[in-house]
Amino acid sequence: MTSAGTVIVGTGQAGFQTAASLRANGYQEPITLIGEEPHIPYQRPPLSKGFPLGTQDRESIEFRPARFYSDHNINLVAGERVTAIDRNERHVTVASGARVSYHKLVLAVGARNRLLSVPGANLEGVLYLRSLDEAVTFKERLAHSRQIVVIGGGFVGLELAAVAATLGKSVTVIEALPRLMSRVVAAPISEFFLNLHTGNGVKVVCGVSASQVSGANRRATGVVLSSGATLPADLVVVGIGIVPNGGLAQQAGLSTSNGIAVNEYLETQDEAIFAIGDCAEYPCAFAAGARLRLESVQNAADQAQSVAAAIVGRREPYRALPWFWTDQFDIKLQMAGISQGYDQIVTRGSAESRKLSVFYFKGGRLSAIDSINRPLDHMIGRKLIAAGTPLTPEQAADESVELRKLAPKSTPEQVR
Repeated sequence: MTSAGTVIVGTGQAGFQTAASLRANGYQEPITLIGEEPHIPYQRPPLSKGFPLGTQDRESIEFRPARFYSDHNINLVAGERVTAIDRNERHVTVASGARVSYHKLVLAVGARNRLLSVPGANLEGVLYLRSLDEAVTFKERLAHSRQIVVIGGGFVGLELAAVAATLGKSVTVIEALPRLMSRVVAAPISEFFLNLHTGNGVKVVCGVSASQVSGANRRATGVVLSSGATLPADLVVVGIGIVPNGGLAQQAGLSTSNGIAVNEYLETQDEAIFAIGDCAEYPCAFAAGARLRLESVQNAADQAQSVAAAIVGRREPYRALPWFWTDQFDIKLQMAGISQGYDQIVTRGSAESRKLSVFYFKGGRLSAIDSINRPLDHMIGRKLIAAGTPLTPEQAADESVELRKLAPKSTPEQVR
């Protein structure tokens, strides 16, 4: 492994998309795609949705079959870890000792699970879910478990709770904050999903945290709460967030904070090195230039396409509109824009109809939209926010105002 060209570290959404986009843009130089997992690059969202339910298998979640990489002259190196970057000599070293030279280096190293730090957290039966191997273990253990405690009421925790409840398990979700998904959604959305889960038999306890995982014979048997109560469990699933993998960049002398620091072109302070996806903190045009690290498929894929374009000579600032989604039971929540710092919300639809949108405003300007079973609101919202089209809270709340007439007929993928 001594070829130059572009080296991509990480085989998740961002890493795969960079390699694929380089070839789609006519890039002729060598591409080496290196990942720690021994698998063909795969999609992560199904790991907490269709995969454990059995509606998707390993093959269906692969981005492309194995032949794609040979057909496109992409050197896929799976099951190998990059241990060091030599910025002066422009090469990376892998765990086996081999060196891979690069002209451009893309760090798509992702993130790792935030670990539970309470007594008993290392007992057998305490699981996390981020990788395919972890999803396989969760699926196998779930089949033989009856009482599930999910620690964390964010997207992943609630998706896994929905899976377990759908499969007939007894499920309890505990969330330390006062409401579900409170870091990313307003109260009406939290309340909707609380009712959705409890209506499907999930017990939800907010405002308490796990203080201990109890066990017997080295296996988890329950979760002790900060309130003093104990929840019986033969499977404990932890979803309390992720931590960006910045160690490799830090060792190479690159700036890191809440992720690897990059500029508006997704470059580190070394112009030969980019960082993208879950590991990268960048200035977001839709958050008044605030530095954000976003965990989404859209962000990873769009940043990869932006970097690929830069490598082939089309260097432009990254200004793609963030959007997200989660599927829980039969409900899809679609989110567009950045809602943090909002000072006003208005709604369309109703929770009773199971069709609801929440519009977020900051200083009278539309900043984000969350939509439950209102896909047209989501699509129009993406256009309005991306184009900066004026919309008042009064217009957003008035169902007689046809939002699609206000939206631009077409919106560029990246706002200039």
